[in-house]
Amino acid sequence: MSKIIASNEQPAICPKFEFTFGILGKKWNGLIIEVLLEGESTLRFIDLSNSIEGVSDRVLTERLKELESLGIIQRAGGPNNVRAGYCLTEKGEALHKVMNEVQEWADEWVCNEECQETK
Repeated sequence: MSKIIASNEQPAICPKFEFTFGILGKKWNGLIIEVLLEGESTLRFIDLSNSIEGVSDRVLTERLKELESLGIIQRAGGPNNVRAGYCLTEKGEALHKVMNEVQEWADEWVCNEECQETK
């Protein structure tokens, strides 16, 4: 990762990194991507909703639209098709390695008690 040096010689965060972290760090986005990575090739809205505990339908809809606008997921099926589903694009599939690395870090550094505290 290249660092941009600010005018006061302090290292600055790369804008691409900051933008990407903003996407992945936004509540629910990482979980949506993970469910799509681990699930079948296409998942219906109800399947996503049932897989992510605590997310409201309204927020899930907003996040899906956002991820779709960023080219990370795509809606499969027609706009009026109630059986339509969501799948990852090539750009979204490319996050597989990143998500695996996050899981490996979590397995090593996050204890079960910490997970219970966030619920």
